[in-house]
Amino acid sequence: MPRAIALMVASTLTFGLMAICIRLAAATTHPFEITFFRNLFGLVFALPLLLRPGLALLRTDRFGFYVLRSMTGLGAMLTSVWALVHLPLTQAVAISYSVPLFVTIAAVLVLGEVVRARRWTAVVVGFVGVLVILRPQAGALPPAALVALLSAALSASSYISVKYLTRTEPADAVVVYMALLMTPVSLVPAVPVWNWPDATAWLWLVLTGLCGTVAQVCMTRAYRLGDVSALIPLNFVQLPFVAVLAWWLFGEHIDATTVFGAAIIVGANIYIARREARLGRRRVTDPRAGGDAAR
Repeated sequence: MPRAIALMVASTLTFGLMAICIRLAAATTHPFEITFFRNLFGLVFALPLLLRPGLALLRTDRFGFYVLRSMTGLGAMLTSVWALVHLPLTQAVAISYSVPLFVTIAAVLVLGEVVRARRWTAVVVGFVGVLVILRPQAGALPPAALVALLSAALSASSYISVKYLTRTEPADAVVVYMALLMTPVSLVPAVPVWNWPDATAWLWLVLTGLCGTVAQVCMTRAYRLGDVSALIPLNFVQLPFVAVLAWWLFGEHIDATTVFGAAIIVGANIYIARREARLGRRRVTDPRAGGDAAR
């Protein structure tokens, strides 16, 4: 478990560094270009995963699921980069904590899971936290905030696809296939806004791809080694880390409302994760406990 915690913290902080690199690259580069280069350099840094198993790692009879995961992942990435560029970094990061809330909803709609009163209450409480962060004026949300929420929803769809794939597919294959499929497709929206990056932007774009790949590899291994319900609270480490860097580099200030809203969302996520873990253990230890258990 200590190794899983270390990997999860490493993943969380590396994703935070990726967000900083994206904002730095955005000074001269369009978000759609950033997304393409994030995938391109992510592919470069993912290819070493093939060194030991070779192309055998990519043998699969579930290619269609890989395509689905990559398309939802690309949509999530495009909208996430847009939000990171157009929202205060701490706000964009805090909104991204709503992904597990959308996963719970998607589990009902796509996987047919039964979610009862307590988990639905946690989902509602989590979205209250989102509203606390966004503070909508006259019932309306800023367009960039809506894009951030769309990113969270698409990320949830991508997560559900991964949940299907990792039942039978190696985790490294999921990472490599994502980069292989998303790189050429992400070039399409980048072409109309293309502007060759300058020398400084190249540095941030390379680091964006490196951080994204390293963070995904660490996260995949952390979830394999540890209990998800124990690891999810560690995501909150990212917020003060990004807040300090955003203040230092961009002069952004985090406000108490954003912290409070993020804490509400993380608290809801912790409850949902621990509830799922408890029910999972119950199903394992008691074969009579089926899908109708109160949630």
